[in-house]
Amino acid sequence: MPPTPTLKVTVAIPTYNRADFLRQTLAGLVTQQFPRDHFEILVLDNNSTDHTRAVVAEFASAHPAPRYLLETHQGLDYARNRAIAEARGDIIVFGDDDILVQPDWLAHLAAPLLADSTHRIGAVGGEVVPVFPNGLPPWVAEWHAPLAFRSDLGPLDARHSPMGANLAFPLRIFAQLGLFHTALDRAAGNYFSGGDSEMIRRVRTAGLEVWFAPGAAVKHQMPASRTTFRYASRHAFDSARSRVIDRAGQPDATGYLAGRFIGNIFKALGFAVIALLNTLVLRTGAGKKALVRSWRSCGYLYQIPRSLCGKV
Repeated sequence: MPPTPTLKVTVAIPTYNRADFLRQTLAGLVTQQFPRDHFEILVLDNNSTDHTRAVVAEFASAHPAPRYLLETHQGLDYARNRAIAEARGDIIVFGDDDILVQPDWLAHLAAPLLADSTHRIGAVGGEVVPVFPNGLPPWVAEWHAPLAFRSDLGPLDARHSPMGANLAFPLRIFAQLGLFHTALDRAAGNYFSGGDSEMIRRVRTAGLEVWFAPGAAVKHQMPASRTTFRYASRHAFDSARSRVIDRAGQPDATGYLAGRFIGNIFKALGFAVIALLNTLVLRTGAGKKALVRSWRSCGYLYQIPRSLCGKV
């Protein structure tokens, strides 16, 4: 077990209808090699209709026992913001409800912030390694790989942003920079993403460093439902929409988005033609990949006019 830290850590796990995955995540969290009285676990139930609450209750005798919180505003970033409001730690760690962690995960992820006496670090991300218990179709393989930003602990350059599945912040950051943007991440019925990258951009704009901790690796479980054409195409469409919403709030957005709109007209048509040609010669995997890319461009084409008109 590492030396007793002077600061405390809150581990926050937002969840929605993934009780059996959550059980595996909590099993790893309650066995962390970290001083027992210096971290807490929050489970943010975002209106689950399954047995999520019962799963959390299974760990009532653990130390620390997970604290169950029901967040009725639907959406990942509503759950994250609720965790910020409820956190008792000086550092808050956000993890997905389907990650598998090693016993030393929290010690590795929190170490840079625990040692940061000058407050120069605004966020620390850990490695995310996707695993596929039901197999990985070859046509989606290139979209699922570890981050591999660097092999040692240290700051990232501006082109790299760690994933929200394994991400830590000093709690003071949110008093300084504000809460997560609730329009950018997923809620029931969509696959938006981008709240974590938007927050990372705010951290950097404030002149703070973003670090990567490869030793704080998690395995991110990807069931068969996340390797289908239906999921990939919907995720591509909604991810594009969330990027547009994010960009619309930045300076000089109008000209930039207008240019992206024109470019994506050609991309949508081009990738659709490539998809058709590949399908005709029975290269169905390549056809699916091209069609997903076309659908991503359609997400831009759908959202850009809406955002320019002030709609979400």
